[in-house]
Amino acid sequence: MGKLNLYRIPLLMVAASLVFYGSFAYQLERSDFIKLFSLYAALFFLFYKLVQLNAGNFKFLLWTGIALRAVFIFSIPNLSQDFYRFLWDGRLLVQGINPYLSTPDSFASLGMTGIHQAQTLIDGMGTLNAGHYSNYPPLSQGIYALAALLAGKSILGSVIVLRVILIAADIGTVLFGKKLLEKLQLPAHHIFWFFLNPFIIIELTGNLHFEGVMVFFLVGALYFLATKKWLWSGVFLGLSVATKLIPLVFLPLLLPYFITQFPTKAAALKKLIIYYITVLATVLVLFLPFLSEAFLQNFGKTLSLWFVTFEFNAGVYYLIRWIGFETVGWNIIGTVGTILPVITLLFVLYLSLFRKAASIRQLIVLMLLGMCLYLLLSTTVHPWYLTIPLVLSLFTRYRFMLVWSFMIVLSYAAYSPGGFQEHLWLVALEYVVVLGYFIWEVKNHAMQSHGN
Repeated sequence: MGKLNLYRIPLLMVAASLVFYGSFAYQLERSDFIKLFSLYAALFFLFYKLVQLNAGNFKFLLWTGIALRAVFIFSIPNLSQDFYRFLWDGRLLVQGINPYLSTPDSFASLGMTGIHQAQTLIDGMGTLNAGHYSNYPPLSQGIYALAALLAGKSILGSVIVLRVILIAADIGTVLFGKKLLEKLQLPAHHIFWFFLNPFIIIELTGNLHFEGVMVFFLVGALYFLATKKWLWSGVFLGLSVATKLIPLVFLPLLLPYFITQFPTKAAALKKLIIYYITVLATVLVLFLPFLSEAFLQNFGKTLSLWFVTFEFNAGVYYLIRWIGFETVGWNIIGTVGTILPVITLLFVLYLSLFRKAASIRQLIVLMLLGMCLYLLLSTTVHPWYLTIPLVLSLFTRYRFMLVWSFMIVLSYAAYSPGGFQEHLWLVALEYVVVLGYFIWEVKNHAMQSHGN
């Protein structure tokens, strides 16, 4: 009875969270932003208090996170259509068809032979997705195929398989994250700012975004790096890239860290080259079954769309776009979209060549800064893109990503009953709050360091 009284408030908070997640999973329409925001805000408050009040009870928080994810098991994602494309690619692969060589629309024009529920999947993914080639890397494709293989013709069955895999990946991230936090002499409960975060539960478990698998391998790579298991780290980073390509941006940032880990620069560079070869060989082996000239053209064509065509919830880019309209009278995304990634690359190279990273914590700070600048300059920032910087921030003293993981919900206001229409004042509010908090943190940490 004593234990029950001790856990009464946390259990009531968990019960309320279960009810709210149930409503989110089974009763919410994406266009109902008032309900979406209200549920999200309530869940975020409960999440914050649960971690704050139960920081010392690792098992309780772990099982709570698993229970909250289990609510979504039988639900169809309601905030994103991308999973229909995942199922499409997986069913193609099971039929022995290379998913990179045709768009769903072009495949449909040939009769869609052998793809069960083909029209349902095409209608579900939407015209934008159906009209472009797949850009999901091979490890993700393999998981989509596994779902098709295990679930057969059932859309819900495939969704359940993908969801179970993503939940397993999140648990793996907790286990690796706990070990890494302990290695860095940071509180182990910090990993629950990821695991119990409504942003993570909704976007990964709920909406089936495979950033969850990517982050599992990334955190594993960082843990093995911290324990100087170079080969395992390289393989895990390669698997992370083979799930989503974005961790490639971290490769140059390893230079300042490796230089501090070996007695001479020559020894460090030799080890770093071997590490790079391990990463790229892992990626290449997984891409190998799909490689062809047509694949390279199609894959590159789709990737370029994210820089010069698509626009959503952008930060600096929207400001530049407004200046473009005011000065030249048209949307300059075609020009700016190719310049902004170059600026990101130059910034990453600057961090690699002129900043120190004598420890894993310093390395992770560089990775966090590089990733945040990439997002700040991107033309498209979907909510689930924040997964990597949120996880990285947990191994640093910065908490602005927790603020962003709440503010990002404002981007869903663009999906209204009348159609898609972004509210730029909400986008501005999101970025002003996040950047303001980041600047305050930087100044606060600088003052503390100066005081010490």
